[in-house]
Amino acid sequence: MTDATPSNEPVGARFREFQAGLDRPDGKRQPGRRRGDGGEQLAVPPADFTSYYGRPVLKPPVWKHDIAGYLFTGGLAAGSALIGAGAQLTGRPGLRKVGRWTALGGVAASTYLLVHDLGRPDRFHHMLRVAKLTSPMSVGTWILAAFGPLAGVAAVAELAPLLPQHGVFGLARRIAPPVGNVAGLAAAATAPALATYTGVLLADTAVPSWHDAYPSLPFVFAGSALAAASGVALIAAPAAETDPVRRLALAAAAIELGGGRQLERQGLTGEPYAHGRSGRLVKAGRALLAVGTAAALLSRRNRALSVISGAALVASSVATRFGVFEAGRASARDPRYTVVPQRERLDQNGSAAPHQP
Repeated sequence: MTDATPSNEPVGARFREFQAGLDRPDGKRQPGRRRGDGGEQLAVPPADFTSYYGRPVLKPPVWKHDIAGYLFTGGLAAGSALIGAGAQLTGRPGLRKVGRWTALGGVAASTYLLVHDLGRPDRFHHMLRVAKLTSPMSVGTWILAAFGPLAGVAAVAELAPLLPQHGVFGLARRIAPPVGNVAGLAAAATAPALATYTGVLLADTAVPSWHDAYPSLPFVFAGSALAAASGVALIAAPAAETDPVRRLALAAAAIELGGGRQLERQGLTGEPYAHGRSGRLVKAGRALLAVGTAAALLSRRNRALSVISGAALVASSVATRFGVFEAGRASARDPRYTVVPQRERLDQNGSAAPHQP
């Protein structure tokens, strides 16, 4: 018995030291801590996300950069159709002509890029065999198919003054303008859907930075579409007819910048919009948009400054579309953008669930 006391004293001292390490000043316990040679440390390290051999949790989008170009040209076509219709209603023939031809060129390029990405032209035809309202891709295909012919008729009607005044061509010369006016207004009615459905399409995927941006992407794409169309109009239309375009560029900047700020504020998945290659593209688009808008308001009758302004607005739209496209691809490659938000949602759902008695 005499030997038990000395042998127990070191054990008791170590136990009391361990207990002291567990207790906090507020009297509460600190579970899971121990004391070693290096001081207190967590017995179990913080949980960290991992993926199988560091591979992405999601399969990155298979879309090539054709789709990024498709996002830009579709928005350009939609914005130009709106400008053409506005010029038609306010008696600006030069601006109307630029808007209509740009809309046709944009939708033609957009269709080509989409078909090229699909790989075979018949795949686009097959997409038209079904109309599925719950699929943004299906709805978008039908919007594009409806907008294209309308924009084409409106643009071709601008060729009417070149036709002979007599005979069959003379009849076509008289009929083409009113038919073109109806087609131009119908294309403008379809344009808002064409400008924004691609934002809905991206947000409908599982790609983190696209999916979490569903409240903002349609506004960003709408503003970007109007900015690009305003830029082309400032470059190609008569300066005397572009006063409404300058005001439209200001409205486009407000819409796009407002929506763009929300992209970076959506938490962890907003990081790709501010960092890396995608972040540089988004920031470049924002800077070009500010420069182009300011130059548009100052240019007035200055032709050279109008061209500079227009080029900056078009470039800003390109940079924004490619930046958003690259942000989604970056978020799909990094498992952190998938795993961390999922765990946060699980924790929130667990804390919000009522406790069972």
